[in-house]
Amino acid sequence: MEKLQLFEGSLPVEQITNSWYEEFKSSNYGAIITFVGVVRDENSIDGLSFDIYEPILNSWFDSWQKKANEKNAIVLMAHSRGDVLNHESSYIAAVCSPKRRVALEMIDEFVEDFKAQAPIWKYDIINGKRVYAEDRSTKIQGSGILN
Repeated sequence: MEKLQLFEGSLPVEQITNSWYEEFKSSNYGAIITFVGVVRDENSIDGLSFDIYEPILNSWFDSWQKKANEKNAIVLMAHSRGDVLNHESSYIAAVCSPKRRVALEMIDEFVEDFKAQAPIWKYDIINGKRVYAEDRSTKIQGSGILN
């Protein structure tokens, strides 16, 4: 099973989380902590749309997998490309660990670092058009000459 999965459109939450549970429940992990992000209905948007730069995302995710492995844990992630309407999911993350404290701390760190570092560009969907959500975007460290 791929630990990083990308989907077109909204995520099939139950399918993804159930497959992770089925895959890892017998791997002697005492904790499987899952975070599901849901698109909120705010600012008169119809949803969000996402572009992903996969080479940097893969490198970022691999670095997290190494951090997790040092603690006998693994990280899992699914994210949407394209349009995701309000009240649907665009992001799911999980940490599997023998110890609950490791999983609880790591899921928090992973989700926060994802928001700050992952090369995923977010657009608001307003009246069927994609509008770059600059006010809610974070510049990726090292992404430009003027950083």
